[in-house]
Amino acid sequence: MGYTDEEIQAAPPESNLGLGCGNPVVRAGLTPGQTVLDLGSGPGLDALLAAERVGPRGQVIGLDMTPDMIARAEANAAQAKAANVRFLLADLEHLPLPEASADVVLSNCVINLCPDKRAVYREIFRVLRPGGRICIADVLLERPLPESLAQDPKAWCA
Repeated sequence: MGYTDEEIQAAPPESNLGLGCGNPVVRAGLTPGQTVLDLGSGPGLDALLAAERVGPRGQVIGLDMTPDMIARAEANAAQAKAANVRFLLADLEHLPLPEASADVVLSNCVINLCPDKRAVYREIFRVLRPGGRICIADVLLERPLPESLAQDPKAWCA
């Protein structure tokens, strides 16, 4: 959703799980030299696309909560020869970065999966530099879910 054919073809095929709900990279207004934090980076598609936009003087840090996904993302970055990308194991409620260290924070359909969204946003604002920005593609409710759906884990998975 929201990716051009060129973007999809430029990244290693294994970097795209097809689980995102938008393309935050295209809307983030990234410029060369920026530091970008990609929350819930998965196998690295958005991180790799961001790396091209920030160029060799910029850097992209992808975070994911599973060692397997970090390994996949690192392999995809190596295949893409993206020297300005690194991936860290972390949950979004506890970002392993210093204060004011990112120009832009990206998220593609993962904040909605976090149990403590307030903690996630506190952490985002802690790591953003003054004047930094957030670009989020996510799913939001317009009205409460029926209790039967809210309590059914199968209803939350595609």
